Amino acid sequence: MKVETFSYLPQLDRPHVAKQIQYLLTEGLIPAIEYVREPNPRDHYWSMWKLPLFDARTAEDVLAEIEACKAAHPDCFIKLVGYDRQRQSQPVSFVVHQP
Repeated sequence: MKVETFSYLPQLDRPHVAKQIQYLLTEGLIPAIEYVREPNPRDHYWSMWKLPLFDARTAEDVLAEIEACKAAHPDCFIKLVGYDRQRQSQPVSFVVHQP
């Protein structure tokens, strides 16, 4: 199943995800983690894991939350989202875990 842009590439490993997270943080975007058991192209709403990570300063902070979400929901797709508070939009979104 193909979901999001990066799904056409091989699964990103931890160092590549960390680089994407660092880019998110450098651009001033707010990281958030979402998950869903069965993604559907017509369903754009995934459950949010906790609140957006307003206090995240490093990629490791975000990676730790992704790992916690994986442990709690190993059978779900997990997506990392970057919110832009200025434009009130979601310019970055990609799947970081597929069951």
